[in-house]
Amino acid sequence: MRKITAAVLTAGLFFGGVGAAVADSAWHSTKDFVTGGARFEEAKYKWEEPGQMHGAFHVKGRLVDTGFRDNHNVYLQVKVHGYGWNRFNGTQKRSVWIDKIVYDGATRYTRSAEVRVCQNRGSLRPDNCSFPRPFERP
Repeated sequence: MRKITAAVLTAGLFFGGVGAAVADSAWHSTKDFVTGGARFEEAKYKWEEPGQMHGAFHVKGRLVDTGFRDNHNVYLQVKVHGYGWNRFNGTQKRSVWIDKIVYDGATRYTRSAEVRVCQNRGSLRPDNCSFPRPFERP
């Protein structure tokens, strides 16, 4: 009787963990990132499973240059675990589909990330960026 109870308990914990891993790796929508001259729309993100793709933070969406007459480029920035920003450039006067994976190679899976969209205003003026939006693995 004790062995059957242990087997049932083990199976329940195993399948409960599988369900949590599957739910964790699903795509989640988030609000658009907006700043003067730039927008990251149709934004979605997901947390890759530990052991696959480094347990990375996966982000995708459309990066749009909304300031057609300013001749400035736009870019998306993503960082994980408080490391430096990873920069993904867009194109002037156009929209570009972004689908990127960002991870910390020193850990089994990424636990936290931040995302923001920016407009590159040249070397004499500071870039115009949205507030960073934090994401935490559940």
